[in-house]
Amino acid sequence: MPELPEVETVCRGLAPLLMGAQIRQVVVRNAALRWPVAVALLQERLSGATVLGVGRRGKYILLQLSSGTVIIHLGMTGRLFVAESSAESSKHEHLLLHFDRGDSLRYVDARRFGAWLWGGEEPLRHPLLATLGPEPLTEALQGETLWRQAQGKRVAVKVWLMDNRVVVGVGNIYAAEVLFRVGLHPLLPVASLTLEQCHRLVVVIREVLTEAIRQGGTTVRDYRHVDGTHGFFQTLLHVYGRQGEPCHQCGALIQALRLGGRSSCFCPVCQAR
Repeated sequence: MPELPEVETVCRGLAPLLMGAQIRQVVVRNAALRWPVAVALLQERLSGATVLGVGRRGKYILLQLSSGTVIIHLGMTGRLFVAESSAESSKHEHLLLHFDRGDSLRYVDARRFGAWLWGGEEPLRHPLLATLGPEPLTEALQGETLWRQAQGKRVAVKVWLMDNRVVVGVGNIYAAEVLFRVGLHPLLPVASLTLEQCHRLVVVIREVLTEAIRQGGTTVRDYRHVDGTHGFFQTLLHVYGRQGEPCHQCGALIQALRLGGRSSCFCPVCQAR
């Protein structure tokens, strides 16, 4: 699933391509996404609207229009790209926005776990966004706040970092990489975190996410940039997806465990309990 760096990369790629474009037609070829697309509502609100910007809240893309905001989530396999309106649609192309200038924004999603939702004029009040935690690349995320939230909780630190109510956009890939750099075992109960460790977590979260954005995100399976190219952060991964390979830092073999229904890779030496 695309995490914050991938979504940010998509937003940065789309913004210059879509700014000022006027929507001529909304075509929904398959409304059965994670939540059913409100076809009539989107066609009513989007037709004739002008694109004012492309933003992000957590892993949600905010397509800002003169009529309001569309909230888009890429799910597991979703991808957005721009093509000529006359180009044929592919098998898994579910939604298209045709612009008056002759091109179109297209949404492809093989597994259909993504979403296109109407957010209106106040998208941040939408139920999916209203309960999200702080953005990790802003000053809203503070070590002391993390430390206070961790008090009395038995949840594993890896699961905790992936909770969007704690901090947004840190999924399985980046949580694993952050914990490796900080030297914390993924099973460590968050209640045992010190204030110093929480401050360190904030610093490293920002470092890892910023570096991943600079590399265009991580392409493991389906993720692609708007132009179809891959991200490159996967070449810099220390633990994620490296089970059985030697640690770059100490040489010990990377191990994996199941945590929260997902595989969690770690170094048993650098991240000893």
